Amino acid sequence: MIITVTRSGGFAGLSRVWSVHVEEQPDEEQWRELIDRLPWDSTSAPDEPDRYVYRVRCAPHETVIPERKLAGPWRELVEKVQVTVEPGTGGAEPKHIPPE
Repeated sequence: MIITVTRSGGFAGLSRVWSVHVEEQPDEEQWRELIDRLPWDSTSAPDEPDRYVYRVRCAPHETVIPERKLAGPWRELVEKVQVTVEPGTGGAEPKHIPPE
């Protein structure tokens, strides 16, 4: 399962993309539990000028969330994806986290 988060908008209108392969994560079960909690049917809202918009895709689901509505499990998922991989413009590479 692949989770892809795309952030677009803002003043410059640039897009960033993060993709995570859930099966490759050491905490795969936590990822799956988080995905199961997402309210996929209740997130559509109009875009706002100069604000970020997040597109979250986890096949077969896909939704668009304005930054002001990014809360609860949606915020948790987006932040978890952003911490796990470096942003890119396509497929993202996993972040290198040095051992402690």
